[in-house]
Amino acid sequence: MSARTKARKRALDVLYAADVRQISINESLAAEAARALTEPSREASWEYAREIVDGVVAHGYEIDELIETYAVGWTLGRMPHVDRALLRIGIWEILYNDAVPDAVAIAEAVEAAQSMSTDDSAGFLNGILAKIAQTKGVAH
Repeated sequence: MSARTKARKRALDVLYAADVRQISINESLAAEAARALTEPSREASWEYAREIVDGVVAHGYEIDELIETYAVGWTLGRMPHVDRALLRIGIWEILYNDAVPDAVAIAEAVEAAQSMSTDDSAGFLNGILAKIAQTKGVAH
């Protein structure tokens, strides 16, 4: 597993924990940062995980608005927690991280959904993220 894949998983953990526990993302991030201090071997993945989470926080309103726009028939509250977090990470990477190709951001989110969410989640995420990638020059 690549360092970026591990970082995405750590960012997912932070976003998911905040959502499920109904705490702020910053509180969840602080807990993960404290844990990271005790595990120096995870330092490489921690830096990118923090960049993802900080980016999701900084652009949260726009990201959630895009999810609501493209998730036809679904509200944020109706989606599984994991799907919401994966969409937020994927959209941030597509729109705000030029170092990650759109296809990689989509593939990583879809792969994570296949192993961590519902049977329908991978296709659902793929559709939303692909549409956002196709329209990012227009929508962003």
